[in-house]
Amino acid sequence: MVEKVFWQDPYLSQLDATISTVTADEITLDRTLFFAFSGGQESDRGTIAERPVLAARRQEKEIVYTLPADHGLQPGQRVRIEIDWPRRFRLMRLHFACEIALELVYQARPGIAKIGAHIAEEKARIDFLCQDSLSPLLSNLTQRVNEIVAADLPIQSAYSDEVNERRYWCIEGFGQVPCGGTHLRRTSEVGNVVLKRKNPGKGKERIEIYVDG
Repeated sequence: MVEKVFWQDPYLSQLDATISTVTADEITLDRTLFFAFSGGQESDRGTIAERPVLAARRQEKEIVYTLPADHGLQPGQRVRIEIDWPRRFRLMRLHFACEIALELVYQARPGIAKIGAHIAEEKARIDFLCQDSLSPLLSNLTQRVNEIVAADLPIQSAYSDEVNERRYWCIEGFGQVPCGGTHLRRTSEVGNVVLKRKNPGKGKERIEIYVDG
């Protein structure tokens, strides 16, 4: 099973690793900092041994990376992993803005059901099963999100169950939430947050999340 260094240090952008397996254009590693799509957060972009990673996917506790067919790599080979750090950091900022907004919606609307989420480089979104508009919440929700961000609160991220790779983030006095993404150290790193409400279809509501910079 691959050692997921992106949980130990999500601010790391380069790492040396050893190739564990090679099956045609797919490889696995003994350790990695290259996050694979999970929980709505998009995969990192970057390279392994200067070859572009075309796809990254979770396979139980393993992560499988797709490289160009002519990659020429072999099991046991030492390689350098490099990720697009500006993109990773932006995904981390949007992810946590999304997490804060979601918890505040749960507080304001007990029983509301989240039915989807996606964190991309440009924006994040959360979809809810909801019969009425969330527009009346938006102004206060935006204010409260930015108050938490501006408070520069420490964010703890750790295992709740290491054997089964279950993790959480926690802000003291605010909440503890199961999540296996990559997380910031402090809320102030999120930056200014803008929220927009959308209606993706009957009985559904969407909140889009944007951060500055």
